[in-house]
Amino acid sequence: MSEERLIPTAYGEGRLVMHRARRPVATLLVSHGAGGGIEARDLVALATHLPGQGINVARFEQPWRRAGKKVATAPPTLDVGLRAAAEALRVRTPLVVGGRSAGARSAARSARALGARGALALSFPLHPPGKPEKSRLAELTGAGVPLLIIQGERDPMGRPEEFPDPLPAGTDLAVVPGADHGLKVPKSGLISEEDAMAIVVESTLEWIVRELIGNATRV
Repeated sequence: MSEERLIPTAYGEGRLVMHRARRPVATLLVSHGAGGGIEARDLVALATHLPGQGINVARFEQPWRRAGKKVATAPPTLDVGLRAAAEALRVRTPLVVGGRSAGARSAARSARALGARGALALSFPLHPPGKPEKSRLAELTGAGVPLLIIQGERDPMGRPEEFPDPLPAGTDLAVVPGADHGLKVPKSGLISEEDAMAIVVESTLEWIVRELIGNATRV
């Protein structure tokens, strides 16, 4: 079961869809990309499977999407929406902020200011398609919190090998074989879409347990 409510922001109403765990140990707040919504396959997979593992999942629909616009508003407006969603959450667990594509950028920019314990970047757009010289790496390195990147092997906005090696301290990278920017895999590929989404869910769960819950236990 999910709970929905509207969230007022400076740029209009957003929508927060909450999927609660019975005995939560962490909360993951995720937003969508610039060309899609919270029905994206990876966001749905996280919301479907993580609550059963003790992690609340809140999917936030930005005001531009709720208003029916086709293109996202400017990046700073996404940060404002994410902040409003984070402030509206009534949870006492550690917070992870995340998102896909433009939502991943917003999460990386906002995590520290929101008091998040970590950031999840799904299909981080390291650069515009075909323009590797216009790198957005600084948004990742400036996150200031533990960071998990989940990237498709064939993502035209940043293939896994385009990320630094070694990765910045506190950063992990999981790869979905054969996947594109939407984390979609070919029907004739090595893995199925179900397998691809299992990688997303299991990588996120393992990272949250290791970086948040494990560290909290050791403190």
